[in-house]
Amino acid sequence: MEGQHHPYTSVNIDTGGGGGGGADRFPQWSIQETRDFLMIRSELDPTFMETKRNKLLWEVISTRMKEKGYNRSSEQCKGKWKNLVTRFKGCETMEAEGIRQQFPFYNELQAIFGARMQRMLWIEAEGGGASSSKKKAVATAQLSSDEEDDNDDSDGDQKGGSKKKRKTKSNTNPSNSSNLITSIREIMEEFMKQQMQMEMQWLKAYEAREEERRIKEMEWRKTMEDLENERMMMDRRWREREEQRRIREEARAEKRDTLITALLNKLRREDM
Repeated sequence: MEGQHHPYTSVNIDTGGGGGGGADRFPQWSIQETRDFLMIRSELDPTFMETKRNKLLWEVISTRMKEKGYNRSSEQCKGKWKNLVTRFKGCETMEAEGIRQQFPFYNELQAIFGARMQRMLWIEAEGGGASSSKKKAVATAQLSSDEEDDNDDSDGDQKGGSKKKRKTKSNTNPSNSSNLITSIREIMEEFMKQQMQMEMQWLKAYEAREEERRIKEMEWRKTMEDLENERMMMDRRWREREEQRRIREEARAEKRDTLITALLNKLRREDM
């Protein structure tokens, strides 16, 4: 299939964690395969936030990965997502420069969770008129990705009391809703604070690199100028030496011509 990458022909580079228990039997995830996987997962993230029954969604992801030429099961995809999220959370204490070196998929994960936060704020802005599915999306969005995936086998596995418990949780009172909104705001503020700190760290590192590059460039230019000046001086000295040699040659030639002329004149006088 044109434009697709099969996992068995890809470079076996896995910088985002294993694929969910099949590391001994299946090849590691290549960088391109992981980026394609995150693109698919990003497109389905709103659906993941609206339901806890994610088993079918992981099947959809597995099918779409196969359409791109990757042979990955739903369990492998789910395990890969867990590992990527774990790596992403571990980047919170790292510096911006180190993040991009140790975890090349940080920007993709950041975009997914940033879009999720925007959807949560949009749902919050709708106020009390939001539908139950949207309220459920807000509640689900607060869960970590590990909690999302641990709840995705609820199709047929949870019966009776568990269904009643879920139904009871969905009927939250206004105070719980207020607490939820406050919690969302706190999460968003903390998220934005971390983003600003990371951006500031990245900006400082970038400015330091630019200053170092500028200094090295100035040193290089000065070295090149010194070499050029030295070359010009050598060229000028060579031209001066050549000019002096030419003058000496002309003087010798003139003396030689004078002697030859005098000799010829003397010979003519003797012949007479």
